[in-house]
Amino acid sequence: MYRIGVIGPNSSVKRILELAKIYNKYMEFIPYPYKEFKDTEDIVLNYNHYVDLWVFSGQIPYMLAKNALGNKENLVYIQHSESGIYQCLLHMAYYQGKFLERVSIDEIAKSHLDQALKQLDFTPNEVFIKTFDTKTEPQELINFHLDHWEKGETEGALTCFEAIYSGLKEAGVPAYRITLTDMEINHTLMILAEKVKTFYFKDTQIGVEIIEIEQFDTIEEKTKDSYNLQYLEIKIKESLLRLCEKLDGSLLEKGNGRYVIFSSRGTIEREMKELKITADQLSIECDTAVSVGIGFGKTVYSAEVNARRAIQQSKEKKERGIIIVQEDGIIRESAGDEKELYYSFRIDDKKLLSKLKQANISLKSLNKIDALIRKMGWNDFTIKDIATHLNWDKRNTQRLIGSLCSVGLAEYIGEESSSTRGRPAKIYQLIQIES
Repeated sequence: MYRIGVIGPNSSVKRILELAKIYNKYMEFIPYPYKEFKDTEDIVLNYNHYVDLWVFSGQIPYMLAKNALGNKENLVYIQHSESGIYQCLLHMAYYQGKFLERVSIDEIAKSHLDQALKQLDFTPNEVFIKTFDTKTEPQELINFHLDHWEKGETEGALTCFEAIYSGLKEAGVPAYRITLTDMEINHTLMILAEKVKTFYFKDTQIGVEIIEIEQFDTIEEKTKDSYNLQYLEIKIKESLLRLCEKLDGSLLEKGNGRYVIFSSRGTIEREMKELKITADQLSIECDTAVSVGIGFGKTVYSAEVNARRAIQQSKEKKERGIIIVQEDGIIRESAGDEKELYYSFRIDDKKLLSKLKQANISLKSLNKIDALIRKMGWNDFTIKDIATHLNWDKRNTQRLIGSLCSVGLAEYIGEESSSTRGRPAKIYQLIQIES
């Protein structure tokens, strides 16, 4: 059963738990209510090891958690829609006995509120809006509403926060809270259920990590005292055993600086940051490069084959980094890093394969360029762009792009103006890319 942490104000957490009961057969929902949204950071840091995924009642606590944990893969937040604003306006009109013409509202984005009000035939004549983010203090929002109220500029206030709502009520301001609707909560719970299914699929796949300390025989030659070498090997195994414990896996020593860890795909992906830290530590400890290759597969054999393919590719890269080869033929370079690239080494397009053979270019090189262009959102590129981001030699990159142009897989479309002396850079586009 997957453990789901639910973060938000107490009232929101209770509503989410109530609607989540239909998923209790395979998900356990654990409440983590806060008094102020800024408490989110402490909650996720203290309990992240205990839950598999987090659900947040809004975007602000989600953003705080993402910054604290450094990733967003296991995080889902409930995005409030126009229906929450309409519900709040109806409550205000009902309890005040009239539709208020002058109100103050705090919102995460002015555009969201504008979009909601545009769809109404009647709207308040005067709306004072205060946008907020993760750095906004609660007292700042209270003061915003209170200031407009005391000046007689508003007849009431709409807020997204329980604490702000309580503070305004105590000050005597007619305040109404923009709460989550059942529709918004149910929609997010459905997304969460799909995410859990993906996690289950990943957890049933085998994951194999190959960690290789390069030039290990040179280390043996440099170490004059055999005891020092044994101490080093003990330190290496200790670091890898600690990693293995986090992965709930098993460690196998292959000799000559190569180690293999068997675990599950889901666990490995969740602990990618820890793997990267371990590899960096080993590199410093041994004063040499450390390559990491990971293979995923339905069987141990297929996962090992993919891991060997991944470690070989990792050793070919100047900056090393973690390479993952998946069961579906997708390669992930610099896994767990901002520079991570996804591309395939498989294709069934005979026409494209014929052109690549004619140009003497590997499918992997073409797909890496295509993956980079898609990731960066480029419409076109220069030789320098490709060489810089992929850490390729500029002359070889120029030859490769030239060959792609010669077989109609890329085309020269213009030049880039430059304020410096020298020839302007040529601009290219990829064409006829099929995957």
